[in-house]
Amino acid sequence: MIRNIIRLSILALLVSCGDDGPPPAPQGALLVFPQENSECTTGTEVNQTSTQVTFRWMASDNTDTYTLSVVNLDSNVPQNISTASTSASLTITKGTPFAWSVTSRNSESDQVASSETWLFYNAGSQTTYAPFPAQLENPQSGATVQQDIANEVLLEWSGADVDNDIAYFEVFFSETNPPTTSVGLTNASTMELPVGVVSGAVYYWRVVTTDLEGNTSDSGVFDFKVL
Repeated sequence: MIRNIIRLSILALLVSCGDDGPPPAPQGALLVFPQENSECTTGTEVNQTSTQVTFRWMASDNTDTYTLSVVNLDSNVPQNISTASTSASLTITKGTPFAWSVTSRNSESDQVASSETWLFYNAGSQTTYAPFPAQLENPQSGATVQQDIANEVLLEWSGADVDNDIAYFEVFFSETNPPTTSVGLTNASTMELPVGVVSGAVYYWRVVTTDLEGNTSDSGVFDFKVL
């Protein structure tokens, strides 16, 4: 009887010390400020060309640290900073478009989670702003895609403007990089365009956004291959 009790005690101890499963993965943070597609007028002036802006987001579950990433959309140069807090300050250029996002991390997990990416203009001396560079969405750069029954691929992007005065998008598409052949204009509410393709070819595409003031912005170039 005593031996059986000992065996049961050992078994219970082994079960209680078993694998509890993988650590919980972090969740994506909700961004707060600067707001999406806005002009950021709140910041501490550093000099004639720069201000210090405090970025804020909501705490996310199962997260130890956050990495704030702020990308200058004119130069495509990122600034990154890690913190355990839900805010961080960076010095950024005035009158410039930026994209920002937050990555959540858990020291006990290999997984990470990314927030949405928001665009904003850091306020400068301008009274009118160029549109944000169009964000190319589909096909993704480097993707291999299948053309449809009409031997076409649908190009898709998103666009925004602080002044809300986008006039049109112009799509450049060709087999040369950078693409210089204009294949169509779309209005401010149409952010897709079908283009003819052939199997086995690699294509390059970009979108130039123009507003009612004549200001323009360039998305940069994506490429894809057709099966």
